[in-house]
Amino acid sequence: MIDLHTHTDQSDGTVPPAELVTRSIDLGLEALSVTDHDTMVGCDMAAQAAREAGLDFVPGIELSTRFEKPLIARLPGVEKMGRLGSVHILGYFLEADPAPEFRDFLWTQQEGRRKRNVDLIAKLNSLGVDIQLEEVQALGRNLTGRPHFAKILLKKGYVTKIQDAFDIYLADSAQAAVERDEPSMEEGVERIRQAGGMASLAHPVRLPFGKDPELLSRLIEVLMEHGLEAIEVYHSEQSAEESALYLELAREYKLVVTGGTDYHGDNKPGIALGTGKNHNVLLGKQFLEDMRQRRVPAA
Repeated sequence: MIDLHTHTDQSDGTVPPAELVTRSIDLGLEALSVTDHDTMVGCDMAAQAAREAGLDFVPGIELSTRFEKPLIARLPGVEKMGRLGSVHILGYFLEADPAPEFRDFLWTQQEGRRKRNVDLIAKLNSLGVDIQLEEVQALGRNLTGRPHFAKILLKKGYVTKIQDAFDIYLADSAQAAVERDEPSMEEGVERIRQAGGMASLAHPVRLPFGKDPELLSRLIEVLMEHGLEAIEVYHSEQSAEESALYLELAREYKLVVTGGTDYHGDNKPGIALGTGKNHNVLLGKQFLEDMRQRRVPAA
């Protein structure tokens, strides 16, 4: 059993990287990938711990990207769907760590996230929410994100549960929504490929048209032009029927099948490391072996 989509406390998870490795070994996982959002700090720490423990480890990343006009123009009807929000692209570095230029790029992404956080505080304050950046950063440490804002909103009584914090204030369509600078989906795929990684479309169910085979096909065709090699067929939030749709698309376009739980520790208590939600993600090591065999080196 393996898990190729996890997060540490260096991103928006709650488990330290070394402890995540220990938990993986205790569960009997044969391989692990840390895919923190827009940072590889936790991944680097976990890689060291995995080497020392003898656990097969795949360096990973989850890039935040955006729909931009050239892509939207090629997806009929999407322009009428309103605010589209962020789209995540997973990157797996199956043979070697990413090129230094990629880490420099990630630093610019973190700067964009920090600016967004300042703007988000201002927006929340304008709505009468008494919250300061310093108290959110105390939770976020290396990379402060919206889950840390949600925890403060819950602690201060503005909401009664974490999901309400997103629904009312933090989600892309909520009251305090603030956009941040993110690369286009096409650029995100290209950045991963140029850095020596395999780019996979993360949790397609979250797309605004995540159950529409025609629009998904068009999106895949465009992203494959930029180097997309894989799609996350198995994910904790996807039903068996949805995963069947994504598997069909993977076969049609000869994409590599990836999967993982999207484990965040206590920030997503319903999702278990290695098994997902009610054991709906159970992946054998053959999935990772297939990824390694089918990886296409960047030109």
